[in-house]
Amino acid sequence: MMVACCAFVLASCHTTAEKQSMHFFSLKYFFEQESIRLAKAKQHVDKSVSHNGSFERKNSFIQDWKNELNMFTESDINKPAWRDSYRVVEDSGRISYHALDSNLRTRSIVIKKDIAGKPTQIDIINKTHNLLYQSREHLRYVPDSIYSIDKKQHVILIGDNHYLVSGRLN
Repeated sequence: MMVACCAFVLASCHTTAEKQSMHFFSLKYFFEQESIRLAKAKQHVDKSVSHNGSFERKNSFIQDWKNELNMFTESDINKPAWRDSYRVVEDSGRISYHALDSNLRTRSIVIKKDIAGKPTQIDIINKTHNLLYQSREHLRYVPDSIYSIDKKQHVILIGDNHYLVSGRLN
């Protein structure tokens, strides 16, 4: 009994501390919840994938939504070190975050919201660059509708690649 009480108190403290450390909209939390919701709904997807013009399309059942939406989750900017690294612009219909440092991978996040404050569209721009590699990603998610990942990369000595993944929820 004592162990259960201690575990509950520690879990409560962790949750409170975690919530207090979140300065921005939590993409991680949002997409974890979406993954759970979509898995429970047994959501089918009309999915198309292209790589440098080679195209494949199929209607499929996504087994692992957490993995499917992982690139969105990885764009979360709620890290203590980045607290002052983004300019926030907010109005009644949207909130946007823009990186102040060009070395940050996630350059911008724009979240459109409905009247209740629920996200209706999320757009993310990620950029990575170094001496050997350049990459630009545009991620878009519209709940209960579509998601897309448009990635362009240039690798020295290998060349250019363009990937486009698009899913329409059925």
